Amino acid sequence: MALRGASARRYAEAVYQLAVEQDALEQWSNDLATIASFVSEPDVARVLESSRVPSSEKVRLLRAGLERALFSPQAMNLAQLLEQRGKLGLTPQIQRAYQEMADDRRGIAHATVTTAVPLTDDERRAVTERLSQITGKQVDVTPVVDERIIGGLVARIGDQLIDGSTRSRLVALKRRLGATT
Repeated sequence: MALRGASARRYAEAVYQLAVEQDALEQWSNDLATIASFVSEPDVARVLESSRVPSSEKVRLLRAGLERALFSPQAMNLAQLLEQRGKLGLTPQIQRAYQEMADDRRGIAHATVTTAVPLTDDERRAVTERLSQITGKQVDVTPVVDERIIGGLVARIGDQLIDGSTRSRLVALKRRLGATT
């Protein structure tokens, strides 16, 4: 899986560089989302993943399904290239990686915030504001409820983890108490 992620990241970086050069971040974002959505449709995915369907038929399916929806002929070329290299299944990962880069350029960070109970609107706003102060970016918060953390919250922003959960504090206390006995 790590290899697939690295491969998807390389494609996303190439598309991102092209989008920056063309000043077309939003266009590429839309095109990648369109391709990812199309190739993820169950009937389409079955055909594209089948070793019995010739490559020429897969390209014909891509053209028929995407030609009117894509803004850029280069996006169609990307879809065809990915199909020829057997990497079309990476499109959703490519799209996510690209979106992270584009959002970072716009000063937007995405955070997953895990709490033991659902956040109220006021709590969510407060968490969003605090994470924005920490990162220096506008933060888009996705709340997750997991009662195993007992209390507090755990926020993940990219590779950064902020663990303010009661569970982690109790584990740390247990370690300290175990070390002193």
